[in-house]
Amino acid sequence: MTASNGDESTSSPGERREEAEREAARQRILAQAEAERIPVEETTRAVPDRRWRRGR
Repeated sequence: MTASNGDESTSSPGERREEAEREAARQRILAQAEAERIPVEETTRAVPDRRWRRGR
């Protein structure tokens, strides 16, 4: 019966811990993405398309 009571509970300690771990992982991913983000100004420095085609 203990297992079924745990399944029915929406805020068991295990579920709260998993939610906290998910949130921490989400924050780490967002921080990493922000650190690796390339500013728009730098992305526009690419070789123009017509110059790239000339080499073909």
